[in-house]
Amino acid sequence: DNLIGDVLVASGTIAYLGAFTPSFRQDIVKDILANIKRLNVSHSDEASIMSVLADPVQLRSWNIVGLPTDNHSLENGIIMSTARRWPLCIDPQGQANRFIKNFAKETSSNGFEVIKLTEPNFLRTLENGVRFGRWIILENIMEELDAALEPLLLQQKFRQGGTEMIKVGDSVIPWNDQFRFFMTTKL
Repeated sequence: DNLIGDVLVASGTIAYLGAFTPSFRQDIVKDILANIKRLNVSHSDEASIMSVLADPVQLRSWNIVGLPTDNHSLENGIIMSTARRWPLCIDPQGQANRFIKNFAKETSSNGFEVIKLTEPNFLRTLENGVRFGRWIILENIMEELDAALEPLLLQQKFRQGGTEMIKVGDSVIPWNDQFRFFMTTKL
């Protein structure tokens, strides 16, 4: 009965509120709830990303591998797991980095690699991650990214000979659906 309003709150949080502080995020959700109430859209009184998308078993498994138990961290975990774009974690304390590495150890069936833009072979590692379905964690990014990452960031996949492909750098490589990409920065 309240599905439309609840999903509006959750999807708005995923699409637009990931980068904000907990208090600002709560203020915006309150504004959204006030507006959908004014527009007579049915919704739960306490609609939030947690009430709509939280799976207690999933949240607990994230806590076990190192995700902090506060609501903001749990919301961020939900956003990372449901968003269509690759997450960029602003992580001055290294919590997200540790969590992603531990989560990848537990979850990725094809392993994971940690790379930096300063490494001479980072593109080769990235290509192999896409090809073999490994998770790639790109650490310590700065204000600018290598232009070779653009097709990957935009997920510009295409079909060639019946196979889903993507261009990474100068190479066109087959896409593996197990691939995941995470970016972290301390800035």
